[in-house]
Amino acid sequence: MKEKKGFFGEFKEFIARGNVMDMAVGVIIGGAFGKISTSLVNDIIMPLISMLTGGVDFSAWKWVLKAAVGETPEVAVNFGVFLATILDFIIIAFAVFCMIKAINHLHRKKAEAPAEPEPEPTPEPSAEEALLTEIRDLLKEQKS
Repeated sequence: MKEKKGFFGEFKEFIARGNVMDMAVGVIIGGAFGKISTSLVNDIIMPLISMLTGGVDFSAWKWVLKAAVGETPEVAVNFGVFLATILDFIIIAFAVFCMIKAINHLHRKKAEAPAEPEPEPTPEPSAEEALLTEIRDLLKEQKS
């Protein structure tokens, strides 16, 4: 019969598993990698694209829906920032793809590696050897 656990009991069991800690480490490392990727996009790739487009600030690309009036800020669709975010996502997705591909390659290599050969069993002694061994043991007993 299955033991009934409450919500908090199930939560405690979930937290106690080792892979939860691995997941937490992955989230932290992923956040740091996201910052690196964002910096790569904003500080290296976007300026190069901007240079290729005639010096236009890529992040400033927007459609102004309503111009700023006095204290009221403008309303705009910032598609340049959106494109930078898409590029950031593609870089992160590519890095994760490469990592998974490398891990799968290692798993395949490990699975394909030939197993160590088992040592050959000691051959059974022939009838003559068994008889001679028995005679030797009997002679040893008589001397003792």
